Amino acid sequence: MANRFDVRLQKYMADCGVASRRKSEELIEQDKVKVNGHVAHIGDKINPKKDLVTVHGKKINKATQMKYIALYKPRGYITTVTDDRGRKTVMELVKGVNERIYPVGRLDKDSEGLLLLTNDGAFANALMHPSHHFAKVYRVTVRQSVTDEMLLKMRSGIEIDGRETAPL
Repeated sequence: MANRFDVRLQKYMADCGVASRRKSEELIEQDKVKVNGHVAHIGDKINPKKDLVTVHGKKINKATQMKYIALYKPRGYITTVTDDRGRKTVMELVKGVNERIYPVGRLDKDSEGLLLLTNDGAFANALMHPSHHFAKVYRVTVRQSVTDEMLLKMRSGIEIDGRETAPL
């Protein structure tokens, strides 16, 4: 029977630093995750205080120490943990962190600036999710002159790659 302490297994695995939620789901689908000795399934919920979760036979625990890193991201790095195309990622700029951390938000490859990395999923979600209404400030330098008409369009939202942006 579910109780208020139950959490989705893949969320717990991500909180423990095993992998992202999606990668955790893949591990579950590959039968590499067990809960209390039984093979886990997508949709399983666990009580972190009572249930024993193993991945590849190794017990996992939620990180007791949350990590928060402020990183100045230079141009030329992509904001992701891994890249299947071999591009440089921000993770190459962070050394000596044993916990699984990940970027909070995104900066484009050609952008530079402050980027936060953490292993605290609740913190990351609170900053990134639009429902929390955290203001973000960007300073953009462009090569061409920006007209009043361009600024007016950006203030009401513009279309980029077939998608409408939020007003600026």
